[in-house]
Amino acid sequence: MRKMEEEEEEIIKPYELNFSDLILLSSDKPLSSFSLASEEIERLQSITSTIMENLGPRGPGLIVITGVANTSTLRRTLLPLARKLSLLNFDDRKLVLKGHGLGSDVPLKNLDRTVSPFAMQLKCVQDVEINCSEDGHLGANGHIMEQGNLNFEKPEESQHCEFKNLGSTFKELGFCMMELGRRLARICDRFIGGQELEESLLESGTAKGRLIHYHSTLDNLILKEGLKRKGSNESFLNGSISKKQTNKNQQKTLIEHETQSNSSQSNLWQQWHYDYGIFTILTAPMFMLPCHPQTTMANECPSPSGHTYLQIYYPNRNSIVKVKASHKSFIIQVGESADILSKGKLRSTLHSVCRPTRLENLSRETFVVFLQPAWSKSFSLSDYPTEQLTSCGQRSGDLEDLAQDIDKIVPPLSARLKDGMTFAEFSRETTKQYYGGSGLQSKKEKK
Repeated sequence: MRKMEEEEEEIIKPYELNFSDLILLSSDKPLSSFSLASEEIERLQSITSTIMENLGPRGPGLIVITGVANTSTLRRTLLPLARKLSLLNFDDRKLVLKGHGLGSDVPLKNLDRTVSPFAMQLKCVQDVEINCSEDGHLGANGHIMEQGNLNFEKPEESQHCEFKNLGSTFKELGFCMMELGRRLARICDRFIGGQELEESLLESGTAKGRLIHYHSTLDNLILKEGLKRKGSNESFLNGSISKKQTNKNQQKTLIEHETQSNSSQSNLWQQWHYDYGIFTILTAPMFMLPCHPQTTMANECPSPSGHTYLQIYYPNRNSIVKVKASHKSFIIQVGESADILSKGKLRSTLHSVCRPTRLENLSRETFVVFLQPAWSKSFSLSDYPTEQLTSCGQRSGDLEDLAQDIDKIVPPLSARLKDGMTFAEFSRETTKQYYGGSGLQSKKEKK
């Protein structure tokens, strides 16, 4: 049955926008000012229309950016650190995070957590353009970046040298991803008319970066075994865990996993939700498998299914689809704020992260940047499509049962947004209804 389900899963490869075209289309100058042939101008205009079709009400609500050179090195440096941070003991991890200006927004003492996110607020000087050169590095051009408090206490170099570039790599990749989102906002604004999206981003001047580790079953066993061996943490991290205990726990976990498999929501790393910012920019994920069942060391491996395990609801197809993207690309999703500010001309993406059913030792690493308006930005519902406030679309057939499950855990926009609300009020109400004491996902892990 599982094999049949995996064979029948629908996979999409989103529209790919090359970085060089993104630069041209988002330039301060009109296309007519460049020495371009009429065929090239028509091609670029066609690309703009395709972007809007994919981000609009009938599209999947996301696109992929390709060709941002050398960011692959930043990704390969940063993403493996997510798992290493997750498996550190609490005190060592706290020291490393503090040393690089990071924190977390989930309880990291919860040994049964399915995700471990490590977050930082990325700040740029207001009214100053962030530049990401074509080699993927931040261009200076006389501009200054705020990178948080630089006078931090560094962790012991000998003990945590593998994390020495954590903060700088996080920021460099994060600022580049912010620039991708800002440029896309400008393209959307020009098509829609006005400057609402880009101005909202510039007014905010900040973004939230989040390095995320999606746990394998083995990772949670390692955390629990590590707690038992708290007195000898260093040897634990560089050595092996008890084979007998691992086998016993793996059998127990496997039984529990099989018991839960009948539930449509039991195979998710991350529950269904909308992001409530303007754009969410994601690196293509990295997948890791342990070198040996009883070791904490792991190596990168290809996606076992060929896709990212990000899945979205695609209204135009009335289906759930898995997203495929190359490992050197960036995925950009539409958030609810962009949906609201564009009066429904952009469509926010209902999405979740599924996990493989037969590879319980596989973990997933990714880096995400959330672009959002200023907290004081007010939302108007004037001219916003009323039907989009109450539903994400009509769902029928094979999707109906799953849709009912999703509706139970995803509060409609109408329940969270009122005319004149500020972004701060909207985000607070959204968080409350998802994760608050009586929220629909109060017992679930936060994104």
